[in-house]
Amino acid sequence: MNSYLPTVENLENGHPVKVYYQESALIQKLILEITDVDPGEELQKYINIFNQLATIEKRFARKENQLFPYLEKHGWNGPSRNMWSFHDVLRDQIRLLREYLEQKDFDKLRTNTPYLVQGIGRLLTIEDQVLFPNAMSLLDETEWMEFYSGDEEIGWMIPKPEDPNKKKENYVHPADDHQIKAHQLNTDHTYHYDEGYMSPEQVNLLLRFLPVDITYVDENDRVIFYNRGEERVFPRSKGIIGREVQFCHPPKSVHMVLRIVEEFKAGTKDMAEFWFDYRGRKIHIRYFAIRDDNKTYKGVIEMSQDVTEIQQLEGQKRLLDWD
Repeated sequence: MNSYLPTVENLENGHPVKVYYQESALIQKLILEITDVDPGEELQKYINIFNQLATIEKRFARKENQLFPYLEKHGWNGPSRNMWSFHDVLRDQIRLLREYLEQKDFDKLRTNTPYLVQGIGRLLTIEDQVLFPNAMSLLDETEWMEFYSGDEEIGWMIPKPEDPNKKKENYVHPADDHQIKAHQLNTDHTYHYDEGYMSPEQVNLLLRFLPVDITYVDENDRVIFYNRGEERVFPRSKGIIGREVQFCHPPKSVHMVLRIVEEFKAGTKDMAEFWFDYRGRKIHIRYFAIRDDNKTYKGVIEMSQDVTEIQQLEGQKRLLDWD
């Protein structure tokens, strides 16, 4: 299961692959421990081990959202198609065991725990023999160094690893890196946002097709933007652009809008929400305070959404029903 470990041990601390192997050591320890525990006799011990083992979801998410996209850029799509499906099988097994724990169904826990253990063991073997050796041959050092901030957002099973980038001179955080690298998309005629690049046309399309109505009121209480979706909850027209927000609401509700703006400016509140029936539909409205990196108030976003169908959802839908 650890045939590639000698190579990994030579990597610097904090390297993503080295971190994966540090997690692997913890996982192997946990699956040995949970195998030796009878949930009917040592329930709390089983729960403690199971909860720690269930954090393997963070590992899955890092692979799916960080590692797999880089492998795809190098033409290797297999992990995205196959290993991701295997992750989902293990997620389902974890979900089942959690249900059996809630029900205190010790017989089903005894029966099904080995399936999870065997599945995780198989996954670790494939990672060790195929995934990580191939990934190391495909990705260069610069690419590996770009992983840390995204991995940090998702999290690890182990305590926060060392950031290898801090040892590098002139390190630039990915969010502040405006250089166009060879592996990136063409960013001509685009603007750099917090996470990625889009052209004005793409931004406009994104806002137009969002299934919510958005209105942006700036720090001077004037409407500066609304998105033009095909089916708005409430009608908007160009005439509201530049208009003071107090004149954009019915008199019976304007006092609430002004109260929201007042509290947002004072920094005492950050969100307000309402829901009500309108023409036979259930409408959900939320207001969010907008602040810059220095916490300076920059306005309000109003989001309105028809949630009638969402509110009626029951059970689960996991399959595409187009055919």
